[in-house]
Amino acid sequence: MGEMVLCPRIDVRELTLAELRAELERLGEKPFRAAQIFDWLYKKRATRFEDFTTLGKPLREKLAGRFAIGALEVADQCASADGTVKLLFRLGDGEHVETVLIPAGRRLTVCLSTQVGCKFACAFCASGRHGFKRDLRPSEILGQVLAVRAALGREPTNYVFMGMGEPLDNWANVETALRIMNAPEGLAVAARRITVSTAGFADAFRKVAALDLQINLSLSLHAVTDRLRDRLMPINRRFPLETVIQAAEDYIRSGGRMLTLEYCVIAGLNDSLDDADGLAAIARRLRAKVNLIAYSPIEGLPFKTPPDAELARFKQWLEERKVGTTLRLSKGRDIAAACGQLAGRFKERSRS
Repeated sequence: MGEMVLCPRIDVRELTLAELRAELERLGEKPFRAAQIFDWLYKKRATRFEDFTTLGKPLREKLAGRFAIGALEVADQCASADGTVKLLFRLGDGEHVETVLIPAGRRLTVCLSTQVGCKFACAFCASGRHGFKRDLRPSEILGQVLAVRAALGREPTNYVFMGMGEPLDNWANVETALRIMNAPEGLAVAARRITVSTAGFADAFRKVAALDLQINLSLSLHAVTDRLRDRLMPINRRFPLETVIQAAEDYIRSGGRMLTLEYCVIAGLNDSLDDADGLAAIARRLRAKVNLIAYSPIEGLPFKTPPDAELARFKQWLEERKVGTTLRLSKGRDIAAACGQLAGRFKERSRS
């Protein structure tokens, strides 16, 4: 007889409300208990089944035998002079991801990671420099949200999936996390306060539309020709610019909300008048607004941050071409927490 292998308990936060109802039925329990369990997990934020006191002891014991309730470990954190806070989370297998809290007036935005590392290795981004390790599970994505809420003692106003990894490459897990975040019984985050960013993973645009939640989708463009985009963003060789634009058009036609085009301005590389013309043409075609952000320096990379005056000039060119444009302030550079700087581990100079 072969050796018996015990099945590991799954994290209960891997399940949407509908999936949890079905699981309870298989356990011989009433499906309505799922909403009570969600209340304990996401409203009361209990971390032990024994604390679910509105449930009978036999059910609590069943749950404890079938499921686990995981929690991310905060391995380190550091704060920027501008108020940005970066958290380093240690995962159950010893891997690490980073999450950033970005204050801006009354807004408090949480930048969430979806993968350990990144497959796509954009030339100006730190997240893919050490390769791709694995996808984050829904419970690990939600764990970032719960840990941040516990640390803050208040609710963030906005969530952006712009941290480590490509969210659409891990769509099944991201979708589950989004549904739990948005569910009234779950974290009850309004869909319009959630933004998912993609480097152009065109195959999954239709899946975002099929989600049928009014989340925001942003497309990281960063170049307006295939030649330069191939150099900056290797994903462009798989999904060339026209393919991505057509997928974005289909997304909009299928009922998706207005797109934002993210454009990292790199001095002397993608900041010419021709670049502005090309970006404006794409933005008008997609009826999209443009979000400009200055390149954030990364040690060992040859790119340069544009002076403020040149960044303002590029913004003016777009506005002259009738494109709605915002300039996103790059926060947290002093702690390597700005756009493109997350690498899943702190630099020594970032440690206290």
